[in-house]
Amino acid sequence: MAVKTITIDMEAYNLLSEQKQKNESFSKVIKRTFKASKKTGGSLLENLHTFILEEDTLDQTEEIVKSREEDYISSEKIESES
Repeated sequence: MAVKTITIDMEAYNLLSEQKQKNESFSKVIKRTFKASKKTGGSLLENLHTFILEEDTLDQTEEIVKSREEDYISSEKIESES
């Protein structure tokens, strides 16, 4: 297999190193990271088990959905954390 040498700064190296699992090469970390970043329905299903919502969050979401069914314009909006 052919290889290519790249240069990265220490910050990038540290970020990459933090993602590296035991006995995993940096090449595998990069492949795993970038392959997982594809946003498809299949990737959602593959990672669905990682999405854990607390009961309070589910209850709040259900209330918002019900209020939107009744009156969309004046219903509560879900704020993003970003």
